[in-house]
Amino acid sequence: MEGMLVNKDQICEIPLLRSIDEISHNYDAWLVDLWGVMHNGETAYENAVIACERYREQGGIVILLSNAPRPWRSVRHQIAGYGLPPDMDDGIVTSGDVTRAMIAANPGRDFFHLGPERDLPLFEGLEVDTVPPEQADIVVLTGFYDDTTETPEDYRPLLTKIRQRELPMICANPDIKVERGEDVIYAAGAIAALYEELGGEVVYAGKPYRPIYDLALSKIAELAGRDIPAGQILAIGDGINTDIRGAVDAGMDSLFIPSGVHIEGHDPDIPLAGSEIAAIFKGRGFRPVAAMMALQW
Repeated sequence: MEGMLVNKDQICEIPLLRSIDEISHNYDAWLVDLWGVMHNGETAYENAVIACERYREQGGIVILLSNAPRPWRSVRHQIAGYGLPPDMDDGIVTSGDVTRAMIAANPGRDFFHLGPERDLPLFEGLEVDTVPPEQADIVVLTGFYDDTTETPEDYRPLLTKIRQRELPMICANPDIKVERGEDVIYAAGAIAALYEELGGEVVYAGKPYRPIYDLALSKIAELAGRDIPAGQILAIGDGINTDIRGAVDAGMDSLFIPSGVHIEGHDPDIPLAGSEIAAIFKGRGFRPVAAMMALQW
């Protein structure tokens, strides 16, 4: 299989798998999204954990690829609290890791951190100063101060002031919305989109942009002891414009795990048809090679 670029009007059915084992033998490594595939922001998905463990038992490499705006060690600690064991994968690569590299590439600059205190590990060990927006050279956006109540419009006045100073922004999490338990909440990408609407410059650290895939590929090569071609890697995720688009742009196959973020009002207890999933990708110019309602072996 190869990453699928398609005619924008194509709507042929996308294969719906019962088990990832149906295609796992085609790939040397997986890039697995965390939020929406391995957990829901509160609890681990047991069947997804088992799938990763089985694949590794067969010699496959599993890298967890997350748009979390924190370093991988911080994410490892977080997901352990959801019940995800440390031995189910071969490593974690986060947009926070990429963001740290971007920050380090700007020595002597002052940064305004736009985001909650829980994301402060992003700056640990870096010789940088965080300052108010009036004194900053660059904005580092990690998320909402309170993602349970706020919307992007709450940030319009602040973003307008930042735009007036023509500050560039690093967005450490391109996700627009994510699921948390039974709820769908806004993520940092929604604020970044508004800043771009206001004419601001945004550089994105995570999926679907290339830097996070380059970092993941280097991690896989290190583990395998050789370069693994992108075509031998399967990206698994629930984000259409992050996981699936990013995989196709990087030359990888992708497996789509549909969620409430994209299928509003759908009863999760009623399986989707392949044609219904194909309709989601109609006109997008890219699509996954297959889909599953949830990752399982």
